[in-house]
Amino acid sequence: MNFNAIFLKSFRVLLLPFALIYGVIVMLRNYLFDKKIIKSASFNLPLICIGNLSVGGTGKSPMVEYIVELLQNKFSVATLSRGYKRKTKGYVLAGEQTTALEIGDEPMQFHIKFPGIPVAVGEERIVAIPQLLHDRPEVQAIILDDAFQHRSVEAGLNILLTDYNNLFTRDFFLPTGDLRDQRSSYKRADMIIVTKCPGSLSAEERQKISDEIEPLADQKIFFTTIEYGVPYHISSHKTRYITEVDEILLVSGIANPKPLKDYLQDSTGAYYEMVYSDHHIFTIDDLKDIQKKYDGIQVQQKYVLTTEKDAVRLFKFKQQLEHMAVYVLPITHKFLFEEGPLFDAAIQGFIRNFKDKHDAGN
Repeated sequence: MNFNAIFLKSFRVLLLPFALIYGVIVMLRNYLFDKKIIKSASFNLPLICIGNLSVGGTGKSPMVEYIVELLQNKFSVATLSRGYKRKTKGYVLAGEQTTALEIGDEPMQFHIKFPGIPVAVGEERIVAIPQLLHDRPEVQAIILDDAFQHRSVEAGLNILLTDYNNLFTRDFFLPTGDLRDQRSSYKRADMIIVTKCPGSLSAEERQKISDEIEPLADQKIFFTTIEYGVPYHISSHKTRYITEVDEILLVSGIANPKPLKDYLQDSTGAYYEMVYSDHHIFTIDDLKDIQKKYDGIQVQQKYVLTTEKDAVRLFKFKQQLEHMAVYVLPITHKFLFEEGPLFDAAIQGFIRNFKDKHDAGN
């Protein structure tokens, strides 16, 4: 652990009184919801909530994409996000001219990858859902991105993600830790997914983690690892495999770039990095710095590599990017222990069962 990491950890410990106050507020809020003093709204269509108990990257966006990919040819699905760090307010439905500044980087990523499905944002989901259904009445199911702690809407299926490297069971409230909800809230989930596991996770460690989480009898735990795809050019989408002779300039503004850096360490001859804060909005000065760093790499086999989330914020500088070879690295969840089909069946079964009950009620 370097000096900066030690200093940050020590500083966060000093903030313990604020974390305790924050924790009390969170627990009081949950108590009011649990006792129905504050009520949650329900809607007459399948809502799938994907979220976590902590801040930072647990892989919510790739999980949204996984489920969209799974359902889009069988049901009319839509996504609804808050639209973090966008420059607009209220409900927005993505259209042909929409940019990341209007809806946020992650929803823009969904919009680009799945142009055939409705992608909407809105801080108040209880307001945004009726607006989305008014605009797109054909929608049969909505995926709520990062909505687990927002209890104003009651989802029919709650999927809770937790990072293998930072399990919620070992965490504490903000700002001392990363928790934005209390640990016991995991009991509200229907499924728990431990993400970013090593691909070689053993059955013994799987059991150890399951015992630590202590799932309820009706909760299912899955384990996933990150699977990186083939990089594609940011404009032409032409693919390019990473080789051991490449020298790569990694440009990223994500919550946890460590798995990506570990992957590059094992996959390429050398890489350099320019790491920005999560959801960083790139400026023209940033592009100049990236160009300068790129020009300083004195080999032929070089290119810039970035994430899909960063790419949607970089693409507005399309003209400047033409002077560099910029490639985007896609990622997805790979279910371990051959349990992907079990997860897929549970998601599809939830929607079918919901529709069957609704049809029977009519």
